[in-house]
Amino acid sequence: MNDEIYLRMLGLSTKGFQCAQILIILALEYDEEENQGLVRSLGGLNLGLSNMCGPCGALSGACCVISYFAGKGDEVEVEHPAFKDMLAEFSAWFRENSGSQICTEILGGDIGKMSERCPGIIEASYHKVMEILHRNDAL
Repeated sequence: MNDEIYLRMLGLSTKGFQCAQILIILALEYDEEENQGLVRSLGGLNLGLSNMCGPCGALSGACCVISYFAGKGDEVEVEHPAFKDMLAEFSAWFRENSGSQICTEILGGDIGKMSERCPGIIEASYHKVMEILHRNDAL
């Protein structure tokens, strides 16, 4: 556990940000950037697409972080050669480590478990995404 990242995550959470938004804020901070529109847009991924029945916001948010650093951003840019492999690797890791990719399944159908389960999942996802990006020279 990286105490600095964990404390930053908790601070963002107390300010009303959730899973996907926290991950993109950490990525933007790593990149020394700010983008309120991007942060707002990832709010739609929070809490399993808001109804907890969709994919975990940490999963979709982390995939967006990979896309932020390695995806195609304009008509002349090309995606990183390992872009799709990085997404596949992260998705497989996430499923293996969380037991599912669906928000309610991860929480065992109990929204009350969010404060118990989600911080660790978000933090582990951030570290795994950064590991994948570094290993593939995408940062």
